[in-house]
Amino acid sequence: MRVNVGQAKTDLSKLLARVEAGEEVEIARDGVPIARLTRIEQPARPGERFLAARGSLTGEIVMSEDFEFTDAEVDEILDEPV
Repeated sequence: MRVNVGQAKTDLSKLLARVEAGEEVEIARDGVPIARLTRIEQPARPGERFLAARGSLTGEIVMSEDFEFTDAEVDEILDEPV
């Protein structure tokens, strides 16, 4: 999507909502693109990927009572090539 500077000023909140949804927005002056709004992907917090997979292996994995990995250690294990 391409908008001119004036429209970008007026509709910034709407444009940011579109960017959050994954769309790219170019801002143009006199029809010439001068800037691009793109979504910034936030890095995953420690353990976030582990929690996102919750339930995908239900009944496949059993954790013992002494399971004591930190979130960072779990992320390292998940990052190791198979």
